[in-house]
Amino acid sequence: MLKKSSVLVLALGATLIAGCESNTGTGVLVGGASGAAIGGIVGGGGGALIGGAAGVIAGGLIGAYLDNQESKNLKEQSPQTYRRVDNGEKLSVNDIINLSKADVADDKIIELMQKTNSHYQLNSYQVDKLRDAGVSERVINYMMYNT
Repeated sequence: MLKKSSVLVLALGATLIAGCESNTGTGVLVGGASGAAIGGIVGGGGGALIGGAAGVIAGGLIGAYLDNQESKNLKEQSPQTYRRVDNGEKLSVNDIINLSKADVADDKIIELMQKTNSHYQLNSYQVDKLRDAGVSERVINYMMYNT
């Protein structure tokens, strides 16, 4: 059974290694360490294993979408949106605008909305705001009809 000190060492080690070459690697390491740490504190050794596995999966899936020029653009233009995407958090209307401005492809924006379970009930002001910001009709339609 894992002790709390082992879990903390795992979390610290992953944090030190978090400067990986790719966001996928970073997402996997940080997600796994965070999940293990939280699971270990809450549920003991078994919780650490389950939490670590869930964190690895989530971190790797979201991070995999950010391994290219789009990632660099997003990180430079909107660090807050970058953090939300990398953490698998739900994305706001402003986050979608930021992804579009960072030249993230429509398919990836839609996949990120799916992966983060982001749903919208857009009003006319928000639709106009998305259009004025240059978000594609395809992404806007997805946001409107996939609630």
